[in-house]
Amino acid sequence: MPYVVTENCIQCKHTDCVAVCPVDCFHEGPNFLAIDPEVCIDCGVCEPECPVEAIRPHDRLSEAERIYLDLNSELSKRWPVIAVQKDALPAAEEWAGKAGKLAELVR
Repeated sequence: MPYVVTENCIQCKHTDCVAVCPVDCFHEGPNFLAIDPEVCIDCGVCEPECPVEAIRPHDRLSEAERIYLDLNSELSKRWPVIAVQKDALPAAEEWAGKAGKLAELVR
């Protein structure tokens, strides 16, 4: 049961989750993070660290969020692993909590 990064991460990209991940399953894109479901050990330490509540276990995704399970899998294969915490994107506060951000995702 892997954890999944969802829409709330788009245009925010907080990396507090990366700092606590024991298996380095996060991958960094231009404006989003993805979790490799094949590496995630379902420990759950990342979920409470996300200040915008963008991380959920795959079995707690809403129907609309289910697309993010496949998206995390796809993008984690393309993007490099991120294992160190970095600053969030400059406009993260402005984008936090906005809905309908999927079109903003830069692959």
